[in-house]
Amino acid sequence: MTVVRTRVAPSPTGDPHVGTAYIALFNACFARQHGGQFILRIEDTDRLRSTPESEQAILASLRWLGLDWDEGPDVGGPHGPYRQSERGDVYAEHAQKLLDSGHAFRCFRTPEELDQLRDSLKEAGIQRALKPSDLALPADEVARREAAGMPSVVRMQVPEEGKVAIQDLLRGEIELDWAQVDAQILLKSDGMPTYHLANVVDDHLMQITHVIRGEEWINSAPKHLLLYQYFGWQMPVLCHMPLLRNPDKSKLSKRKNPTSITYYRDKGYLPEALLNYLGRMGWSMPDEREKFSLAEMQQQFDLTRVSLGGPVFDVEKLSWLNGQWLRELSDDAFIDTLQNWLFNREYARQVIPHIRPRVETLSQVVERAGFCFGDVPTLTEASFAHPSIAADDMKVWLQYLLWSLEALRQWERDALFAEAQSLSKALKVKVKDFLFPVFVAIAGTPASFSVVDAMALIGPDLSRMRLRTAIEALGGVSKKQLKQLEKSWAALQQGAESAQEIAE
Repeated sequence: MTVVRTRVAPSPTGDPHVGTAYIALFNACFARQHGGQFILRIEDTDRLRSTPESEQAILASLRWLGLDWDEGPDVGGPHGPYRQSERGDVYAEHAQKLLDSGHAFRCFRTPEELDQLRDSLKEAGIQRALKPSDLALPADEVARREAAGMPSVVRMQVPEEGKVAIQDLLRGEIELDWAQVDAQILLKSDGMPTYHLANVVDDHLMQITHVIRGEEWINSAPKHLLLYQYFGWQMPVLCHMPLLRNPDKSKLSKRKNPTSITYYRDKGYLPEALLNYLGRMGWSMPDEREKFSLAEMQQQFDLTRVSLGGPVFDVEKLSWLNGQWLRELSDDAFIDTLQNWLFNREYARQVIPHIRPRVETLSQVVERAGFCFGDVPTLTEASFAHPSIAADDMKVWLQYLLWSLEALRQWERDALFAEAQSLSKALKVKVKDFLFPVFVAIAGTPASFSVVDAMALIGPDLSRMRLRTAIEALGGVSKKQLKQLEKSWAALQQGAESAQEIAE
């Protein structure tokens, strides 16, 4: 009898996402319900964006929620390594097998040539993806480019026309058109695999029996099916879960909803409540009750009860459910939980050095540092009143800073200050003036201790959310204005990079 094995494979390229927890929860429940195993794998082939800090945040946040795995980078296992960056030889070996069998080919096309090929198809009114026949070069040209040391990638052979049937545990048979499936890159020019090769190879070698993932991967399933056929392997059972949605039915995004697990932890949500709420995303208990534990969900779990309608992630509903969990705590348990969240010693020790020089009585601690332990008071445009800085300018500055901080890899005070300083210089604004609305956004007042120290303390999730809240308090940014600002911000970034190059 085959042992059920499922996996979750997050990329450590940012804050740990609630969507990762959602998929991890359903994979874990399915495995436990069948007496199987649940594996955690780190997909860190994006060298530019992957960081050890992000990986640790993912592991810590999933453990905070109460999820455990049988194999993974931190617990080991018989099918390691569990980081894709450590499996390069495995992918190179399998890519070579595909090249040797004629199921893959080396492509020396330049980015400019690829754009021209796509434009040619578009101009001819042909609505399909790039195929191997489009990318083919004469043999002598391939030899010339190879001899010249031009970069190349490994692409897979794909059919040019026809239909393909994909079997899905929830959706039954899904028919897709081969015309829309491109000659996927499998191995990049730097030797690192793309998701598609690594995903298939790892799932096979790690003996994954069921791949439960988001529905955004449905269109990639034909490529994966083809790779399994090329290697002569049995494809795992596929199950594509409905995507989490914003209340307006758009795909859940951090611009409209907090999406980081650590945001909800830092806001004071209980892990049991957040996991409970994620369990209700497109699934329900047989008795339809709204409040249930992880153990109860695993005991009653039936994947066929998943509804394909896009589940709406509603923070108000989550807050209501969190309240239900809080009200069931005894007084002592409530105090212990509150103390651990509000004033745990490890975090408090980081805050105290900043406020001790600023207080004369203990009662002033709440006034001076309350924003480090709870929410900022409700902000209005009046909160940002300044004798010489216009509210519209502050709104633009905050938006620029938000974008810069979303791209920041190292969240520490010097890096935060460097971003603010760089933007203020590019805008020809005194850094003190530039930071004025940031103080108000983060602390609710311009009279706080160093705002970059404060942001380093409260972390990226709360910092970014408070900047977004401040932008809305200042009137918000329309879609049209957002596009204009994005162009201006990109130009500022480019200008700063050029200035840095000249200085060096």
